[in-house]
Amino acid sequence: MRRRSPRRLFGVLAAATAAFTLLSSASTAGAADVAAPAASAPRSADAAVQPLSTSTPVVFVHGYTGDASNWVTAMSVFRLNGWSSSDLFAYEYNSYGNNVTNAQGLAAFVANVKARTGASKVAIVNHSMGGLVSQYYLKVLGGNTSVSHLASIAGANHGTTFAGACLIYTTCQQMYPGSSFISQITSGDETPGTTRYATWYSACDGIILPYTSTRLTGATNNNVLCQTHIGYLADTVVLGQVARFVAS
Repeated sequence: MRRRSPRRLFGVLAAATAAFTLLSSASTAGAADVAAPAASAPRSADAAVQPLSTSTPVVFVHGYTGDASNWVTAMSVFRLNGWSSSDLFAYEYNSYGNNVTNAQGLAAFVANVKARTGASKVAIVNHSMGGLVSQYYLKVLGGNTSVSHLASIAGANHGTTFAGACLIYTTCQQMYPGSSFISQITSGDETPGTTRYATWYSACDGIILPYTSTRLTGATNNNVLCQTHIGYLADTVVLGQVARFVAS
């Protein structure tokens, strides 16, 4: 049985933040490196519906204390955009272990998805600490050769000082800015290989501190005008943008 953090760092925040997000329709998405989309898009599943389809399997990687259930809305949005349920996968890992081990597990998971689907590459969509797991896999373990697209939603790609609240765990030590783990995935080329990279980040995040930590040099970095860290998981506008990016 998976252990629960006594601090419940992100888990405690999740319920209140998600409830706020589902009641609010104020946040809109823009892009830092590309032209911003219309700011009046409604917060509904219909906003994400586009006549798109893809044969590329998608692997979703949750954040600290998360699990596969974090991706229920995202998978629904991807299905609305043309994906088959059989091509959507959620990778689960130990939030309290070691992100090197978690990245190795992701490598094995991706290999299994490729074998099951017959695809030569997958797309990865991550959230929060899932950014560290994904970046280590792509950069240090050479996983970029198996990944066509990497979409990082509020990823802790350069760390977050919020991890100071759970430094009892190795994963949180690795997630703290300036850690040796962060240095490994950010030194040199942050977006290696032919993989297409994109990020979504917001000043309203509240968990990724500084919020610009999510940005990756060489990626299309999308500045979301105001969205909370957990709120992204129910944000069909952003998730629709992610789906269209993966389909590009």
